[in-house]
Amino acid sequence: MPDTSPQPPRSGPLAGIKVAEFCQVAAGPFCGMLLADFGAEVVKIEPLEGDTLRQWPPIRQGDSENFASLNRSKRSIALDLKNPDDLDLARRIVLDSDVLVENNRAGAMERLGLGWSWFRERKPELIYCSISAYGQDGPRAGEGGFDLTIQAAAGVMSVTGEPGGAPVKCGVPIADFTAGLYGAYAVAAALARLRAGGPDARGCHIDVPMFGATLAVGALQTSEYFGNHRNPRPLGSAHPRNAPYQAFRCADGWFAIAAGNQKLWQAVCEVTGTPELLQDERFASTSLRAANQVALKDLLEVVFAKAGVTEWVRRFADAGVPSAPINGYAEALDDVQSQHLQLVRPMQLPGGAQSRTVGCPVRFDGQVFDVDTRPPALNEHSDALRAAYAAREQA
Repeated sequence: MPDTSPQPPRSGPLAGIKVAEFCQVAAGPFCGMLLADFGAEVVKIEPLEGDTLRQWPPIRQGDSENFASLNRSKRSIALDLKNPDDLDLARRIVLDSDVLVENNRAGAMERLGLGWSWFRERKPELIYCSISAYGQDGPRAGEGGFDLTIQAAAGVMSVTGEPGGAPVKCGVPIADFTAGLYGAYAVAAALARLRAGGPDARGCHIDVPMFGATLAVGALQTSEYFGNHRNPRPLGSAHPRNAPYQAFRCADGWFAIAAGNQKLWQAVCEVTGTPELLQDERFASTSLRAANQVALKDLLEVVFAKAGVTEWVRRFADAGVPSAPINGYAEALDDVQSQHLQLVRPMQLPGGAQSRTVGCPVRFDGQVFDVDTRPPALNEHSDALRAAYAAREQA
């Protein structure tokens, strides 16, 4: 049933902040949801056919679980931005907001009459955040991009997968979500500057290129290149500078250990009953172990074959060595720490189906941010928003 009521009061560090979101799919909606999680009031302005993510399965009672995972705590209005009346309403929503977030191709919002240049003159305190594939200017600014192509262009796929194997993308869309995180972080920083007052208290245009954000989180890989002028290469689960630091096969599956220093290496030898490895010159230091990690892996897996995942993880945990089974998402969501952190939260879909979502993982003073508002149905809040802005016109 459509929600025609006014937006209920929001709580959190961004309570009172209003956000107009012109976004689809992942990067922009994730940015908007992060702001909503912290209390901002987010109005999602969608095309008449809706955010394309609404069509992505799994679908329950007509609602996309994928869409729901990135659009909780927002209101929705569908507008034809080529229609003068709808364009005027979109502008009024933005002028009533503190923040605009958009993830269209560079130049698209300007062509629609919703660009930074239009709002800068009329609301100089507006924080205008643009997330795009390659940024708002430069030789590649006009190109589109999705997570896959950005992972490819920004180097991620060159270091993902097994040595000698086909190119592999990270299974999680890190280019999308990294850009969304940078966007939300930048918006929060700009809001802090604005709230501080003084001569620098002004709005701004934030330019978040997915390409640049994805390169930036590859800091260890880029620094490796700057240091030795060689392209980093894929190592599977292994690490170029640490060992044993990867996934290992054991009697009934795989598990990972990360013994990233000399003390942890000594503990590994104690747990596995291989004190002779401490005397092996090939493994005398972290860098030597990394250089000889294939041989080290072969030696350790002979021992690991004598017990299963649960037993090895227990033994290493008792010895203080970071280790973990290779969890699927079902197992990760059911982990005792997930339960303690209250990460899995109940959520209702617009059509009434009960579902779950992973809530905001950050706590302030130990308090969990509630998932208190479901994702919106397409155009659900049109009547309420149109009525509110019509009343303002008449006032």
